[in-house]
Amino acid sequence: MNIGRYLNIWGLWRGSGMKMKYKTCMQIACNPKNKRDSQSLANLSVSSWSHLDSYLKSNGLLFSKLKNYISASPIVLPTNNPLCSATHCTTTELNVHIGGRSALELLGLAHYLQVNTQETTVFVESKTSLPLWFTNNQWDTNPKIFTASLLKESEIGLTDFQDGELSIKIANATCAMMECLSLCPIQFPLVEAYELMEGLTSLRPAQVQTLLEQCKSIKVKRLFLYFAERAGHRWFKYLDTKQIDLGSGVRSLANDGMFVSKYQLVLPKEIVQ
Repeated sequence: MNIGRYLNIWGLWRGSGMKMKYKTCMQIACNPKNKRDSQSLANLSVSSWSHLDSYLKSNGLLFSKLKNYISASPIVLPTNNPLCSATHCTTTELNVHIGGRSALELLGLAHYLQVNTQETTVFVESKTSLPLWFTNNQWDTNPKIFTASLLKESEIGLTDFQDGELSIKIANATCAMMECLSLCPIQFPLVEAYELMEGLTSLRPAQVQTLLEQCKSIKVKRLFLYFAERAGHRWFKYLDTKQIDLGSGVRSLANDGMFVSKYQLVLPKEIVQ
């Protein structure tokens, strides 16, 4: 496994009970203000590395890969941004990204809503197993992990997000909105999803078209189109809905709701009225 640039070594060692001299070495190596030296860690004694080896193995990491990486490249201390910290040590090989409402907030598209910044929405591709260092680490945010495979080609829904020296993969605005809708109505409120859609005034029609055609969820596509049309977004008129497979049959998302005939949806009255 490629550990990648964003391994939070200090986070892994923080509760490990290692001797202070090893902690000091880790701090020196990870301190972004001390760029002179990731070599401080690379040059640790054999004894020191053996201690580190044991700890890394217990967290599902490969010691040899890490040592080679450290020798070749400085370690970047992860950002303090709580929305980034849950994924700063992931790589594209893990198929993990920040998505949904958290991605929209990072993109500045959910700032008018009251969001719990101590919670980060993380999406994992189907059949992806997260390593122990991810699931066991004590993050400074509460990652809510969802398994989803919304798009036929998942990469087209992602974008690079830069936070200082840190670059991570997050869902683009269209994909993030779709991810919110995929969790409706049980894990994400339909009313809040509509409020998020209202704020997406500047989506690119070509990107929206591509992702809707790639989307595998009938529910998501119908909700997306209905919410976008109801919000009166100017980009909606450029979509070719005939090229989007909306399936057949009614999708009921509310008890005692109202029927939207155009999209064959049963939704809460407060949204439709």
